[in-house]
Amino acid sequence: MLNNGILYVLGYLVLATAFTQFFKVTTKTLKNAGALTILLQLMAGMIALILCPFFEFKFSTDINIYIMLGMSIIFYAITDRMNTTVRSGIEASTFSMLKQLSTTFMIVAGLLFFKEEFVLSKFIGAMLIIFSNILIFYKKGKFKFDKYILLGILANITFTIALFLDVNISDNFNLPFYVALTLIIPALLIMIFERIKPSQIKEEFVKGNKKAIIITAISWGVMIIAQLRAYQLGNVTIVAPLCALTVILNVIVGYLFLNEKDNLLRKIISAILIIISIILIKM
Repeated sequence: MLNNGILYVLGYLVLATAFTQFFKVTTKTLKNAGALTILLQLMAGMIALILCPFFEFKFSTDINIYIMLGMSIIFYAITDRMNTTVRSGIEASTFSMLKQLSTTFMIVAGLLFFKEEFVLSKFIGAMLIIFSNILIFYKKGKFKFDKYILLGILANITFTIALFLDVNISDNFNLPFYVALTLIIPALLIMIFERIKPSQIKEEFVKGNKKAIIITAISWGVMIIAQLRAYQLGNVTIVAPLCALTVILNVIVGYLFLNEKDNLLRKIISAILIIISIILIKM
């Protein structure tokens, strides 16, 4: 049962949707975006550590693996910190679509820096992702571009860099332990560089929506494990399009529970285009 790839995909879909929706709820009471990010990362990392006994214990002895992991963690920290601010300023369903830009950036980086072969289906898929985001942010005859969209684009770029540095590193570690590293260490980095005090982190929990914070943290830690395990066990051409279904799920759940009713038809069209684009890219 623990080696069933489809089970992990289904788990990821539920967890990723819950994570996106409840993270948005947590931002409604935030006092300090950095402190909230740290709180959620630390809690999610601890949740991941609890799951370590359920997976094979293994650790790399290659110093190069740790160097690449360390570099990727820096970019994960930057990504997570920016994303908290982005989530506070845009709808959960919209954030889910904006996040798919990282796939486009991966393709562009592969062509420019790694001299990968040009594949028409991938190019069309990348253009569809860009078009779907333009469709969402194009309102009343003009393209709405604000600091949240800019930060969202930058966060996708740093996430793409982290992924390139982090390719297949998780295979060298106990999976939950690896996930905990990519959550707890970024939290400590943010705490150091933003000079955030423990009292500020405590305040986010005490004065915040405790239920939403706990659900966000649990879903974050387990979600990453489920997604990585799904890719380890399944075929990427099947797993990736299935995971992309979170886009349409977030539109539906956002409409039902967060009252995100603006541009609903556009969101549905954009979500469908993104799913089609992922299928084209992974063909």
